[in-house]
Amino acid sequence: MAAAPTNRISDAELEAAIAALSEPGRLADAEALVARTAPSLQRLLGESLAAAGWFDAAQRGEVEKAVAEPDPEERLRAVLTLLAEETRIGMLVGVSVGWALAERLASDPVLNPENDPEE
Repeated sequence: MAAAPTNRISDAELEAAIAALSEPGRLADAEALVARTAPSLQRLLGESLAAAGWFDAAQRGEVEKAVAEPDPEERLRAVLTLLAEETRIGMLVGVSVGWALAERLASDPVLNPENDPEE
């Protein structure tokens, strides 16, 4: 696995890579890897979100406010908005964790002897 580059990618290259990943079957190996490591990844995601304050009193307050809305349509809208926001944040944190994991795995001399500074 190659190291995930940090600042060497143009917007056009990034868009092309995302387009390539959208091809059918392209993510099968990644999906299998994530399924195998889901408990550890879920724990890491939860810890990252908690460290950023996503499970604190303010978040609980927003949930309580949403479910207390007397108008059913507004209550539904508020709950759906909270779910969408939490999903987006979870995805962004998940991508960050995945990127950091890819960099770590790529730089591991045991997994990638060609990257070993000792040689």
